[in-house]
Amino acid sequence: MARLRLSRRGLLGAVGLGLPLIAASRPSAAPIKVTDILGREVAVQLPVRRVLLGEGRQIHAIAALDRGNPFERIVGWGEDLEKSDPDSYRAYAERFPEVAGIPKFGSVGAGNFDIEKAISLQPDVLLLNYEAERASAEMQLVDKLASVGIAVLYVDFRHAPLRNTELSLRLLGRLFESEAIAEELLTFRRDQIARVTAPIARNLDLKRPLVMLDRIPGYSDACCMSFGKENFGLMVEMAGGHNLGSELLPGTFGTINPETIIARDPDVVIVTGGNWDALAPGGGWVGLGPGADLSAARSKLEALAKRPAFAHGKAVAEQRVFAIWHQFYNSPYQFVALQRIASWLHPELFGDIDAEATLRELHERFLPIQYQPGYWIGLAGGL
Repeated sequence: MARLRLSRRGLLGAVGLGLPLIAASRPSAAPIKVTDILGREVAVQLPVRRVLLGEGRQIHAIAALDRGNPFERIVGWGEDLEKSDPDSYRAYAERFPEVAGIPKFGSVGAGNFDIEKAISLQPDVLLLNYEAERASAEMQLVDKLASVGIAVLYVDFRHAPLRNTELSLRLLGRLFESEAIAEELLTFRRDQIARVTAPIARNLDLKRPLVMLDRIPGYSDACCMSFGKENFGLMVEMAGGHNLGSELLPGTFGTINPETIIARDPDVVIVTGGNWDALAPGGGWVGLGPGADLSAARSKLEALAKRPAFAHGKAVAEQRVFAIWHQFYNSPYQFVALQRIASWLHPELFGDIDAEATLRELHERFLPIQYQPGYWIGLAGGL
């Protein structure tokens, strides 16, 4: 039975009056309570049929769970994928041309999310990232959408991804009734992580190199944004390194001043890069991602290595400067970055790990788009 459709004015009137929006879809299906990564229990009808993505980059997870056509249920999504990860956007748009017609939204966290537009699309559920919780509370977003029958659920692939990715994928698997696929992906993910963590655990006397994570350098002239104890910072620790930001930064993200970097003289520098033509055109950022020009990326990396904070350090002298796709920090594919970092830090220990083969297998088994290289580069030109 088709879902009851009200006019835009009727929908907004319901919100303004605090009246519930009665939906006529699937009347025989009783709502099921699901739990999001904040521990909130929310009633939804399964499977969800109309989904609004608070961030476009959430498609990296959904595509693995709804491989046939991951956009079939997407009625709107954040504009961030097209702006922050345009190479992935193009890869999906080439495979699924209907992508171009999906309505785009601003960010809840940035305060430019259009609630009226969201309601007019009549989604069953809005998926928000963990970081949007405070802003959504300030704008009473959850209550406003609940009053018209739209559930809000939180996922996390960025704030604490090594802890919350499993919870988020299981939640999405439940919503899409793809639990078996979610568990298969999680098993693959755990097995690939163990290929790094098990050898590290066995080598109790392992010498851990000091690593400086240089977050999106070249996006601006500032130096130097980095990662604390979470996200890429935790990946470095898991891969057998010591992340400089873990001892200096209280949160997931922060800034380390150039003088500190010079004084600490890190053994390894890892830059995160991506395609930010839409946001910082002509910038010095290292362009990485599916199908990236690795020759151009290496030239950008060479230029960044000449900055005062790094030019005379041992990492540059020994050519232990690398760049990796920034968007690994906001997808369920962090295990690929973990493998790549481990083989950079301890090539003698992880000579049998091929992160590119792992990423290729991920595409072949779970994703609807073909694998394209371009996700990392080294100062010496090697991978």
